[in-house]
Amino acid sequence: MGGESIAIVMFGLLVLGLMMGHPLAFVLGGTAVLGAFIAGKPMVLGIVINRIFGDVLDNYTLIAIPLFVLMAQFLSNSGVTDKMFESLRLLMSNVRGGLALAVVFISILLAATTGIIGASITVMGVMALRPMLQYGYAPTLTTGVIAASGCLGILIPPSIMLILMASYSPLSVGELFAGAMIPGVILGLLYAGWVALLAALRPDMAPSVMPDDMPPRRELYLMLMKEAVPPLLLIFGILGSLLAGIATATEASAIGAALALVIVIARGRFSLSGFYDALRETGKTSAMILFIVVGATAFTGVFNITGGLRATQEIIRGLEMETWMLLTVMMFIVFILGAFLDWTGIVLLSFPIFLPIVQEMPSVDLLWFVVLMSIVLQTSFLTPPFGYALFYLRAIAPKEVKTTDIIKGVLPFIGLIVMMCVAVALFPGLVTWLPATLYR
Repeated sequence: MGGESIAIVMFGLLVLGLMMGHPLAFVLGGTAVLGAFIAGKPMVLGIVINRIFGDVLDNYTLIAIPLFVLMAQFLSNSGVTDKMFESLRLLMSNVRGGLALAVVFISILLAATTGIIGASITVMGVMALRPMLQYGYAPTLTTGVIAASGCLGILIPPSIMLILMASYSPLSVGELFAGAMIPGVILGLLYAGWVALLAALRPDMAPSVMPDDMPPRRELYLMLMKEAVPPLLLIFGILGSLLAGIATATEASAIGAALALVIVIARGRFSLSGFYDALRETGKTSAMILFIVVGATAFTGVFNITGGLRATQEIIRGLEMETWMLLTVMMFIVFILGAFLDWTGIVLLSFPIFLPIVQEMPSVDLLWFVVLMSIVLQTSFLTPPFGYALFYLRAIAPKEVKTTDIIKGVLPFIGLIVMMCVAVALFPGLVTWLPATLYR
């Protein structure tokens, strides 16, 4: 069987398995086994198994994933964002859209300390969703800003997505963190700008709120500064040591987890049950990611050895497009995949196909390409029918908030993500300047 036929059969089986509702990790692994037998080369499974245990799961960089997840769980349990959000909400209460702006700014801070979408959206949803609705905010804006801002964690370092991308590319974690830093913060500011513009044009959707029990502003500023110091020190400690080359990603993640535990203890929020829950959730999240890694490694291994990978790459090369058009097609494929797969599967399936082609393009910086792809992957959490942020928000939203409100709410933010992609394409320095300053 030729490479083109193998590519069609394996991707067909992949789509069929996903449409039947099976977990992605098992669909990928099962497709690999079936593909090997259909191609008449079952012996390749032995090679794939050796690669999984001798290469992928022996990757030292991947240790950073469970450690950063554990850090995020500790910070979530510490309640460090509760008083920060409350003080920022009160400080911005007389500003139109102030509550929504507070959500964006706290989410940017959360993104730089957690990197886990479910935790960020759940925390912000519990704190902000009902108050925003009670104060007259439109359900579409309320749900949209919480869902989109909560997804910044996979772009703003320390991000477990960037760590996984680094482990499957020639790039280092530090380079990717530095490259994604500026675009991630700018995207968050774009969200804030959209909220401010909408509040100015449609004050009925984002009114100003003046609570009756308004404490003195000086007291609020002191509360905000006091509560912001621990996470900011954590952020500067992790990213500073990484970007300065003092620590590797794995070492920085271990330091971050230890400091997060210290923050929990210092705030008096430590308990054995909470500690156990953090370890359990870390184990579940890490196992889910690594199961997908194993399944995707099996899929791409069989796909490569049986000729499907080479055939797919030749089809893309044969399109004979201009470089910018070919890159646009790649990003469009990633966008479409985001409606059906999570970011882990997309990265592990697309990297073996796209990266060798991009490396052949002398005018394209690989770091720029990977960061651009990570920006596009923001949409994978927001696009129906399988946008995880939509599911997280639906689970915590009251019944009066319709699912259509959530979907309509995220659409403008998907447009802002596309705008950010265009900005990065037109001004590559947004990605390359900081890494070039630090590493080159």
